[in-house]
Formats: sequence, C-alpha cells, structure tokens
Amino acid sequence: MPDAFSYCAELVRKADRDRFIGSLFAPPQHRNALYALYGFNTEVARVRDLAREVMPGEIRLQWWREVLQGERGGEARASPVAAAVLDTAEKYRLPIDEMLELIEARRFDLYSEPMLTIAQLENYAVKTSSAVIKMAAQILGTDVSAAARPAGVASTITSFLAALPNHTARGQLFLPLQLLERHGLTPEDVLARVRSVSLNAAVAELCNRARDQLDAAVAMLDALPREALPAFLYLAPMRQWLDRLERSDVFTGATLSPLRRQWLIWRAARRPDRLAK
Repeated sequence: MPDAFSYCAELVRKADRDRFIGSLFAPPQHRNALYALYGFNTEVARVRDLAREVMPGEIRLQWWREVLQGERGGEARASPVAAAVLDTAEKYRLPIDEMLELIEARRFDLYSEPMLTIAQLENYAVKTSSAVIKMAAQILGTDVSAAARPAGVASTITSFLAALPNHTARGQLFLPLQLLERHGLTPEDVLARVRSVSLNAAVAELCNRARDQLDAAVAMLDALPREALPAFLYLAPMRQWLDRLERSDVFTGATLSPLRRQWLIWRAARRPDRLAK
C-alpha cells in the first residue's frame, strides 16, 4: 500500500501540481489520503484525453464506478490509484455517492455537446471541483460544504478558460450557450476561433463570475477551522490567472509559471487573507 500512495503522490505532483503543493501544508498523517483523492480526481478528469474516443472513455468511467461500488475486487487492488482511494474512502468515510456523482458529471467531458447555461456549468463544478474540496477538507477533519461550493465554481471556470485553446482545437465548448447568446455569439464563432470584441466581453463576464465566487469562498474561510486551509490553497493563483486570461488572446491562452503559482500558494498558507489577492 505505501507504493500505491507514493504512486498517487507522483501522479498528482505531475498532473495537478497546485493541489500537490497545497497538500504539503497539510499535517503529514493526512497527506497520503489527499494524494489518493487527488489521484482519483486526476484519473477521472483526464479520461477524455487518454481515451480520445467516447466508448473507451465510457468504459473507463464505468470501471471506476464499479471500483467504488466494490465490484472489481482484486483488479481494483492491482491499480495503485484505485487501491489508495478505496483505502482512503474507508478510513475517512468519504461519501461514495458523491464520488459516483463526480464520475457521472465527468461523462460530459467525453462528448462535444456545449454547456447550455451558466447554471449547468456551475452544477458541473459543484459535482466535480467543489466535491473534491469538500472531501479534502473531510480528510483534514473539517466540514467546509458552504465554502466549497463557490470555491469549486471559481476553480472550474478558471480551468475552462485556461483550457479554451485546447478545447476548441478538439471541437469542444464549455462556454455556456446562454453566455454566448447574450453577447451575440454562436458556438461556431468560438469553435472557428473568430476573435471579436463580443467574445472578449463574454470571457470578461465569466472571469468576473469566477472572481465573485472566489471572493465568496474566501470570505467564509475566517469562520472555518485553520485545518481546512490546505483544501483551498490551490486556489491561490487563480486571481492572477484570471487577470492574465482577461488580458490575453483567448485562443492563445495565458500562462502563470509554476514558480509563481508555488509562491502564491506559499504566501496564502502564511496569510490566508491573501488567498484571493
């Protein structure tokens, strides 16, 4: 089992570095559990990238459902991520139903259907990013349900905007149709990478929505136990990332160096009031 957790730690370090750095500020006895949770999240989140086609992706997600439902036995134990997350779920009594909802929400990633409304996007965020924050805090011994919701929404919007060049390249659109229509845009405009003032305005609106949600989450942190902070630290770079995204060409994307992100997380660990600044 130690090898399984080491595998998860290395997976998260490479694929979800901001969460990995945030986990370093958690008590040592909880870090392996965080790596297992984040490793599971990484595996499910990247199914589209690894499978490339819908059917293999559906099969992979179904495999994870069966793992969590105890239907894969020794096969699950042979997978380091599955073995580690099953051990963690049992030890910390993580909500299996919410983990299954996370997997179900990720089915959306496999298809090229657009988000219809901002409410649909936020519901997706709550079932994915917010759920992971909530479970990470549970591992840390705290309940952060209220703050996890806006934090996850802010995280999801930021990641979608940052990944817009990659998404459009493969014909996928996470910008809600409701938002596009309000700015006189069509999905075809975005997928064809047509640059316009209207698209910039739509992106700015979504950036502002993410900032508002980030502010709402941070405002609740003062009332939460200090132990919950590592579950939120990966959010520390998001304010600067949103600012850069809004100033950049939406189809080129914006970058924030790993060193800069690491410094922002370190700063927030020392000064939680700087988490959204």
